[in-house]
Amino acid sequence: MYMVAVYVFFTFLDTSAKYIVLAGVAPLFAAWMRFATHVVLVLFLLRGWRQPARFRAANLPAHVLRGALLFGSTIFNFLALETLQLAEATSIYFFGPMVITALAGPLLGEWAGWRRWLAILTGFVGVLVITRPGVGVFAIGHFYALCAMFSNCLYVIMTRRLAATETPESLLLYAALAPVVLLLPMLPFSVVSLPQDAWHWLILLSLGVYGTIGHWFLIRAYRIATASALAPYPYLQMVWMIAAGWLIFSQLPDIWTIVGAAIIVASGLYIVHREHRLRLRNSAAPNAEDEALAKKL
Repeated sequence: MYMVAVYVFFTFLDTSAKYIVLAGVAPLFAAWMRFATHVVLVLFLLRGWRQPARFRAANLPAHVLRGALLFGSTIFNFLALETLQLAEATSIYFFGPMVITALAGPLLGEWAGWRRWLAILTGFVGVLVITRPGVGVFAIGHFYALCAMFSNCLYVIMTRRLAATETPESLLLYAALAPVVLLLPMLPFSVVSLPQDAWHWLILLSLGVYGTIGHWFLIRAYRIATASALAPYPYLQMVWMIAAGWLIFSQLPDIWTIVGAAIIVASGLYIVHREHRLRLRNSAAPNAEDEALAKKL
């Protein structure tokens, strides 16, 4: 139930972001407000003034880099949503787990076997079906969506590297605090088109609320369930995105987007299945040689 709620709130976040950007608010300012609200809510919900040691950073430069990657993912996503449908942008974003699997080898030493590489290539075919480069469909929105996906992949890998040495509270706080501080000098150039009424200000402020609550539920879900058990749930977001696109923007994905999304989802679920089998084989492997053999499968 936590994971279902997570992707409902993330759908609210993307839908509100598309709404506010289409209303004329600069994507940079919208993204900055999303993280500024996030910082305030984290400090309030976790009562940071009572136990500041929970937010101590052992590796501050790495936190700053991780926050910059999360901001890059957010701003590119907001830019993509100016021209792409919600379901279309989300479909490309779903290719992220396959990119993470590919990058985990050189960056984390977690190399994928040939079956998972085949699933990665199949997922890439799904991206090509959605974007269809060479036939006049690929546009700047698709480029922004790919940049958002790749930035998020690097953010996830940084999170995995820092999780062993940093507290969950510091990971939650600095991911938002870093872009809030780093982008302050650029903020005056992005406030030329502020919300014009209270309704649009409310939508703008809600971005941080949806993001913070979504990440909070995500943390609670991972506290009581394994990663493999929760891995398929992100694909539920496609259902919410299609519904939100139809209800709010009167948009439905075309057949190519649906086919491409189905290919990507199937490839992602197969990788989840293979990684689950790998963990089972590794736990049963009697020695290092057998474990190395299991990883090649």
